[in-house]
Amino acid sequence: MSTPHQQPPAAPGAPVSAPAPTWEQPSAAGSYTSPIPITRTHLGHAITSEWTKIKSVRSTVWTLGTFLLLVVGIGLLVASQTADRDYVDVPYTLPSFFGLVLGQICLITLGVLVISSEYGTGMIRTTLTASPARHRVLTAKLLIFFAVAFAVSAFAIGFVGLATAGMHSGASQEAWIGTVFKGALYVSLLGVLAVAVGSMLRHSAGAITAMLGVVLVPAIMPAFLMISESTRKVGEKMLDYNAPNSLAKIFQLDSGSGGGTSQLILLIAVVAAAIAGAYVLLERRDV
Repeated sequence: MSTPHQQPPAAPGAPVSAPAPTWEQPSAAGSYTSPIPITRTHLGHAITSEWTKIKSVRSTVWTLGTFLLLVVGIGLLVASQTADRDYVDVPYTLPSFFGLVLGQICLITLGVLVISSEYGTGMIRTTLTASPARHRVLTAKLLIFFAVAFAVSAFAIGFVGLATAGMHSGASQEAWIGTVFKGALYVSLLGVLAVAVGSMLRHSAGAITAMLGVVLVPAIMPAFLMISESTRKVGEKMLDYNAPNSLAKIFQLDSGSGGGTSQLILLIAVVAAAIAGAYVLLERRDV
């Protein structure tokens, strides 16, 4: 029987060589498992993140505080200066219209800042690193902003309506709950449009300026367009669908206008087109 070959003992003082290392393949049973729980992210996480952001920054407090001050303050001031006979054919929420004409600028400003401020500070890189699904981030911003804007707007309009009804009880037979919903929806959609424009332009001043143009230019241009017969029809349409006149129709200042439903439908179509453009550009461009 053969015996394994053995090396002769080394001479005294000779260096001793280390044994050759042996490599072992890790077994499947001994594979590493992270102790940190891993959860698949979803839209709910992005919504939680955006809610934390919007309630934490000072711009939200200032813009929404100014909005409430304008709508409620001007509304109550107008209601206190009116008589019962002024509400025979109009809803009790009418005084809030005068505050909304100015207050909508606050929601537009906040809508732009919701996303453009992150581009200005560079925080958008952190946001998109934490949530690489860009469409999910934009969706969360749109949903959170719309919910906040609609809730605050509906509260302001409804509060003015209740206060006015208390001052002039029994003077109006017009239902006014619908104006709370439509009025809040209209100004909230303007804010959502501002979010989409802010996402596309990525610059706070530029996006706010663009949105002011969207609101103010159609209200000013009809005065010039209706001078000429060739542009009169364009001026009339612009006069019917600009933001101040759309709100006036919603609050029934213009009788027989359908309550501003057609104006709301047009705004929804414009907002949908802007949101689609924002999604496309967000996916195609670098941060």
